[in-house]
Amino acid sequence: MKIIKYPKQSDYQALLTRPTQDIAVIEQRVAPILYRVKTEGDIALRDFALIFDKVHLESIEMPSTEIEKAASLLSDDLKQAIHQAYKNIHKFHEAQKSTPEKIETMAGVTCWRKTVGIDKVGVYIPGGTAPLFSTVLMLGIPAQIAGCREIVLCTPSNHPAILYAASLCGITKVYRIGGAQAIAAMAYGTETVPQVYKIFGPGNQYVTAAKMLVNKEGIAIDMPAGPSEVAVYADDSANPAFVAADLLSQAEHGVDSQVLLVSTSEKIIEAVNEELTKQLAVLPRADFASKALENSQAILVENQEIALALLNDYAAEHLILSIENAEEVSEKIYQAGSIFLGNYTPESAGDYASGTNHTLPTNGYARAYSGVSLDSFVKKITVQHITKEGIQNLGKTIIEMAEAESLDAHANAVKIRM
Repeated sequence: MKIIKYPKQSDYQALLTRPTQDIAVIEQRVAPILYRVKTEGDIALRDFALIFDKVHLESIEMPSTEIEKAASLLSDDLKQAIHQAYKNIHKFHEAQKSTPEKIETMAGVTCWRKTVGIDKVGVYIPGGTAPLFSTVLMLGIPAQIAGCREIVLCTPSNHPAILYAASLCGITKVYRIGGAQAIAAMAYGTETVPQVYKIFGPGNQYVTAAKMLVNKEGIAIDMPAGPSEVAVYADDSANPAFVAADLLSQAEHGVDSQVLLVSTSEKIIEAVNEELTKQLAVLPRADFASKALENSQAILVENQEIALALLNDYAAEHLILSIENAEEVSEKIYQAGSIFLGNYTPESAGDYASGTNHTLPTNGYARAYSGVSLDSFVKKITVQHITKEGIQNLGKTIIEMAEAESLDAHANAVKIRM
């Protein structure tokens, strides 16, 4: 990793730039794909599968028999691990349910909100170099708890763990399509793939661009998530081997991932760099990780105040605080997707099985977006009930305001009841 010592605040923007391509260029490539799927449906999906994935799709929908036999293709240890992760994730998201509270704003006027699941949601799981069956759990479980009536899964992968996780989450409709064309299929619907109302799931920059383009047309998306990233803030209490392992756990995602180390200790930075060299040498995905490290840096700062300012500026997807008093310091972090406290809380725990959701805002979107939660799969509908006494109490206020806005019919709708 490149080491940057005591940068000026004016240099932060350049230092913290993500290795992303020009979104306008990517959108120009993605837009024709969306248009073809929108206008040609299944024919376009088959053509793109052949062009991009070198696959001839006889059947776009995966047969239920293939989903059912997935369990028999997995080891008992892996199935047990998936079940444990399912249990933890379910427990954490189940606790996010809220009970409607009726509020009497004045005598005879009662208001409340009710929660309903989004009817139709789509889950995208990329093929790529890693079968992300953990993401099926992260998206399928809250959809299941929310009561979404239709959950559609699109993935170019046929890995049995993806199908097994899908079956645990009650997902029965799986389609063998990937990339921007899968996003288009769920957004517009085709002869085979049903249209959904909200699309979830990670992907490369083309998938992200596709999600953002269909969002402009009124299809809701979880967030404009891109390549994965982690920032680690370490002081002299940190374990360099742990820190290096955490950095590499994100760097191995892909060449466009980014990792960041911030420290007040030059000794720790040097020790972490040594550990990176050691651990990288035996990492199976060393090629991906080493290229990601080229986009990454270690930044030495004078004190904690500067470190926190820099980290809040970066707004990391994952932020690990390998420092003393980590929980206390975390209260000063207001821009991050998910925070991991102390030397024994690896980011991998959140990725798989601690219970929190790993679908998080990247590329600085943590400044305005939250990670996926149960709330992502529900709508809040307001309800109100006014009694005869209530309209007498509230009526004059409504009439006065409506007439001041020259909306006499609004006012009359109240007057006629009084």
